[in-house]
This record gives sequence, C-alpha cells and structure tokens, in this order.
Amino acid sequence: MHKVCYLDQNWLAHKMNNELLKGHLSNMKGVVYDLGCGTRPYEKEILAVADRYIGVDWSNTLHGLHADIVADLNKPLPIDSNVAENVISLQVMEHLCEPQTMLGEAFRILKNGGFVYITVPFQWWVHEAPYDYFRYTRHGLEYMLAKAGFVDIVVEESTGFWAMWFLKLNYQTARLVRGPKPLRWLVKACFLPLWLVDQFIAPVMDRYWPAPQETTGYSVTARKP
Repeated sequence: MHKVCYLDQNWLAHKMNNELLKGHLSNMKGVVYDLGCGTRPYEKEILAVADRYIGVDWSNTLHGLHADIVADLNKPLPIDSNVAENVISLQVMEHLCEPQTMLGEAFRILKNGGFVYITVPFQWWVHEAPYDYFRYTRHGLEYMLAKAGFVDIVVEESTGFWAMWFLKLNYQTARLVRGPKPLRWLVKACFLPLWLVDQFIAPVMDRYWPAPQETTGYSVTARKP
C-alpha cells in the first residue's frame, strides 16, 4: 500500500487510493496483471489473495523501472490472450495518449469472466507533464469500457466535493513552500495544521453534505463476458 504520512498535504489521496484497492481485493484471484505498475505499491496485498502478480510498465517511467514486462501501454502488449483473471490499472489512463488501446488490450489478455479494475482522475492537477493527457467523466468511462467489449460496468466516485476541494487547496498552498530550507520548514509548519484538519474533516463533510459527481476521480470495475 502507499505510505500515508500525516505531515503531507495529500495524505488523504494516498489513504483514499489504499481503501479503494482494499475494497476490491476480494474479487482478485489467479493471475493479476498491473498495467502501469509504477513502484508496485499493492503487490503484497494482491499476492495475499491471488496466485501471481505481474507488473507492466514502460521504460520512461518516472518512478524507477520495477516492471516484469516492459511495454508501452499505448500499443499492443507482448502478452498472450486469455491469460489473466484480473487486470488492474491505477491512476494510469490519464498518462496514455491512446487509452482505448490499453482498454482493448486489457480485454484481450483477460480470460472470459475476468475483471478489470481501474482508477482515474477527474478534477485533479496536471502531473508528470508532459505525459498527462486526459481527465475522465463517468459517462466517458462507461462509453470507453463498453467500446472495448466489457459488460457489468460499475463507475463510482472516489471522493466527494470536500475531499476534492481541500486537496486542491492543499496542493495550492504547498506551492508556497519554497526558498531556503529553514524558510521552507517554517512555511510548512504554518500550513501543517490546515492540511491535517481539512483532510480529517473532508470525508465527514462528504458523507453529510454530498455533491454527486464532484470528485477527485473515479474507480471502475467491469467484466469480460
């Protein structure tokens, strides 16, 4: 899982992603391909329920190359068809210039009845530029998954408005942490109470003051028939 450090301006995002993955671990079994595996943060948890974990990533990754298979997700993958019970791709599709190709390849390598699990951003800042191409709505995701051949498509908001808004605020204020190291520590110390409190109260506010489709992103599950 991603490390959650409560001194960070974005620890809620890491905690949220961990909890989203935990909620889907019970569906994982057999062989799991992680498309865009990065540093493989979920490998241990997946192997606790699945037989095999295979990480796929491209050679230009900014996170250090930790892949079992080096491949460009914008192109056909060097993987046989019908070999996986599960395919996951977490916070990756925004970085693909040809995301429909990746979805088609995920469909191809899944066995019949296999599941794909995807998370993507919606209202989120540009990151890992210049390899940041898209943001997704639930309607776009439903269309793209169906076009690839998937059925039983379920799209869920990752957060509500308040988590999204506070995280945006925290990223904006974190940009003020600059200059000599002593000054950076002083400015960060001033913002830490804000970052800590707003990330604790945001999920509570989301629960009692909902705003549908105001979200940092979406999680998606779908099945290959």
